[in-house]
Amino acid sequence: MSISVEARNVHKSYRDGARTVKVLHGVDLTVAPGEMVAVVGPSGSGKSTLLHLIGALDTVDDGEILLGGESLARLDRRRLAAYRNRTMGFVFQFHQLLPDFDARENVMMPGRIAGQDPNAVAGRADALLEEVGLSERRDHFPSQLSGGERQRVAICRALLMSPPLLLADEPTGNLDPKSAQQVFGLLLDLQRRHGTTTLLVTHNPALAQRCGRILYLDEGVLRGMSADDGKLGPTHGASTSAVARAGQTASDGLR
Repeated sequence: MSISVEARNVHKSYRDGARTVKVLHGVDLTVAPGEMVAVVGPSGSGKSTLLHLIGALDTVDDGEILLGGESLARLDRRRLAAYRNRTMGFVFQFHQLLPDFDARENVMMPGRIAGQDPNAVAGRADALLEEVGLSERRDHFPSQLSGGERQRVAICRALLMSPPLLLADEPTGNLDPKSAQQVFGLLLDLQRRHGTTTLLVTHNPALAQRCGRILYLDEGVLRGMSADDGKLGPTHGASTSAVARAGQTASDGLR
C-alpha cells in the first residue's frame, strides 16, 4: 500500500521571543506512490519541520500539503487525528517506546488506540516482530532490549496499521554504525516488501545513497541534487560525491 505526497509552496516560521524565524521558504515537493526519498542538509535547515508538516504534527503558514491528492487543510482536528493514525507511520531518532509495556504491547498501541479487535492487532504485531527477527523478544520491556532492537520495535509499531506513508526522522541517528546499517537495511527491506511510500530525514550520506532519490534542504529551500556534477538543481538523482558533500555539510552543522 502506498500514497503520493505533495507539498505546494509551503512556508513555515516560528516565533522566538520578539523575532520571527523563517524555517521553510516556498518548498515544493512531489513523492510518487511507493517511492523512498531521502532529505539531507545542515542541522537546523528545516528537515524535521518539513516532515512534521507532512505528518500533520504541525500546520503550514502558507501553501498546502496533499496526501493522495487530499489536502490536509480540509480536515478538522478530529478527522486529522484519525487520518494520521491510519495513513502515516512515524519512526523517530529516539524510539519513543512506552517503558511499562513490552515489545508486543508497544507495537500493538496504534491498533488499540484505533479501537480495533485486540486479537487481530496482536496477530499483526506478532507477524511484524517475526519479520524483524524479534519473535523471541516480544515479551521483553524496552529496558531489556538493545538500541537496535528498540528501533526495530519502533519500526514495527509504525507499520502496524499498514500505513501507505512512512515518515522517518533520523531513524538510525541514535545507534552505533553497525546497528545503524542493520536497522536501515531492515527498513529498506520492509519498505520494498510493503510498498510503503517513505520520506526519510538523515545526516548519514551512506544511508541516503541507498534511497531511490535524494533532496537537499538548506536555509528553508528544497533542491534536487544533480547526478552528473553534484550541483543543486531540479533533478531526481544524486551522485556519490554530491551526497558526500551534503553529508559533510550536515556534519559541520552539528559541530
